[in-house]
Amino acid sequence: MIIEPRTRGFICLTAHPTGCEKNVINQIDYVKSKGKINGAKKVLVIGSSTGFGLASRITSAFGSDAATIGVFFDKPSAPGKTGSAGYYNTAAFEKHAHQAGLYAKSINGDAFSNEVKADVIKLIKEDLGQIDLVIYSLASPVRTHPDTGTRYKSVLKPIGGVFSNKTVDFHTGVVSEISINPAEGDDIANTVAVMGGEDWKMWIDALKKENVLATGAKTVAYSYIGPKLTEAVYRKGTIGAAKDHLEATAFSITNSLKDLKGEAYVSVNKALVTQASSAIPVIPLYISLLFKVMKEKGLHEGCIEQIQRLYSERLYTGNPMQLDAKGRVRVDDLEMREDVQAEVAKLWETATTENLSEIGDLEGYSNDFFNLFGFKVPSIDYNAEVDEMVAIPSEH
Repeated sequence: MIIEPRTRGFICLTAHPTGCEKNVINQIDYVKSKGKINGAKKVLVIGSSTGFGLASRITSAFGSDAATIGVFFDKPSAPGKTGSAGYYNTAAFEKHAHQAGLYAKSINGDAFSNEVKADVIKLIKEDLGQIDLVIYSLASPVRTHPDTGTRYKSVLKPIGGVFSNKTVDFHTGVVSEISINPAEGDDIANTVAVMGGEDWKMWIDALKKENVLATGAKTVAYSYIGPKLTEAVYRKGTIGAAKDHLEATAFSITNSLKDLKGEAYVSVNKALVTQASSAIPVIPLYISLLFKVMKEKGLHEGCIEQIQRLYSERLYTGNPMQLDAKGRVRVDDLEMREDVQAEVAKLWETATTENLSEIGDLEGYSNDFFNLFGFKVPSIDYNAEVDEMVAIPSEH
């Protein structure tokens, strides 16, 4: 079939398998171009099919020759219907990992569930014995608690008052004012239940209990802080409360791994175009201005550049980890440079529908968004027929 992008708001309802594979190949090539990393050799990535999770799996495999198990929740293809981008990404990753002689298996299911945790532990025992790195990179709007059956839904709201600021519709380029009502009732608790650290801790506890964590194992979860421009709706909003919980959980996990000499870290990454960030009002406008500034300064990074740098310059240097005052790893250091933030703040004040294409990088934002789904990828012929029926070689 000929596959075209069909969008609804910040979601793309279709994905292009050839474009997704090319994205994966480009990331593999980047990691290989940077040389070997003396990193973990047996890696579990929870949330492995897109964004930072996919970049982590690629960096582990092609940077450190690691065996990887990926966990994700994605829609397979059906005749006449495309699979999700994450499904095609995983199929492409496994294909190229196997061609390179690397172990790669994947489990498609609800990572919050006890059943998927049990399936992963069984697979580790059968194939790898123990693992020495666990990446936790889940981005889900809902979570069903595996023990109580309670279903929690996260919300994106400020805390304490209405938030009003500019945003942009990245499809049309229209800059407008938006107001978001504050959290009420159980909004904060529900968002923490979905996006906080409870499930990360449950994963590590389950892995440790079954003796599948190696001595000295590391685990890393991903977070974001961002600038003052976005803090009312992000870092000081409901999502920020969840990120605070996630970051606090790192310390309790490290305590629980003391007997294994294990460590848990939260890595604060830069703002990037992801399916999750596209849904957050204000963020697309901020990112389009940020990209313009960082590209002009030669500082721009995508997911794969961020994670390759995290591994090679933070996690696996052979030296003590560089941490901030709150014990976090920072690879948002280039985004948060004073000169970068000062320029973005200045541009923000003047941004309008009429001038955004000049002062910002809305085209770069839009291209990155469509790239997530395998569209607008250079060298792909989108007028050509493509087989939508792609299988993940190892899928469990």
